[in-house]
Amino acid sequence: MDPPLTDLPGTAAAVPDEVGTEEVDTRPLDELLDELYHGQERISQVDIYRRAVAAELPAQLLSRLNALPQGEYAVDELADLLGGSAG
Repeated sequence: MDPPLTDLPGTAAAVPDEVGTEEVDTRPLDELLDELYHGQERISQVDIYRRAVAAELPAQLLSRLNALPQGEYAVDELADLLGGSAG
């Protein structure tokens, strides 16, 4: 008897749970941004990324921050670009 088609590579059944097909928890990023923007109006992408690495944020969040164009961002601009909430 042939194996079920859902066990073939590339199907949802073949993707292990560890791959992370769910949404990434952005709370660590939100907390970091709250801390960074306390008393600051704009922060550079480089500084945000550097602090995120130091805070050991998940790779998915680091990838989002690294993909931002270099420049300075207000917290609401950053939230819009990242699809999160403004602290």
